[in-house]
Amino acid sequence: MGARTDNVSDPVLAADLLLARRGQAFFSRKVNELRDEDFAAPSRVPGWSRAHVVAHVGYHARAVARLIEAAALGRRVPMYESPVQHAEEVHFGASLPVEALRNLVAHAAVHLNVEWRDLPARAWSHVVVLEDGSSAPASATAWLRAREVWLGALHLGNGAEAADLPAEVHRRAASLLPSLP
Repeated sequence: MGARTDNVSDPVLAADLLLARRGQAFFSRKVNELRDEDFAAPSRVPGWSRAHVVAHVGYHARAVARLIEAAALGRRVPMYESPVQHAEEVHFGASLPVEALRNLVAHAAVHLNVEWRDLPARAWSHVVVLEDGSSAPASATAWLRAREVWLGALHLGNGAEAADLPAEVHRRAASLLPSLP
């Protein structure tokens, strides 16, 4: 049996998927560098601990996976029920034991990767509903996730700097980078 690969022919989408996967690896490395007691420390996001950032990135992967699952079925679901629901989810996640947070990020990333890999080629154009309520093709989730994991690594505040991000992230997320302390 041959290796399973993404069902994509668009080189831009393929590049965005690779950028998201590289970003996930970078984020995971930064999370793994944290000692358990470091999760309670403040992050670069005002009012959030590092545990909040980790929970947010983990639940973001779950939300994107839901969008991809819906796209595969030709359904339309919102990324989150509401901004309030998402905020409550992140707050709850931040209260989990550190090992549970580490598992949340790892397992959610694997699940999303499998959903992307198995998405039929025709479904990449299916319209999904993003966090802000806007609509976009399922293919947009690759950049959405890439941006989230690369910026999430910076938000942890444990050594990642803007210079560590690929040029493509700088180009496409430039307006978000100066806001970091």
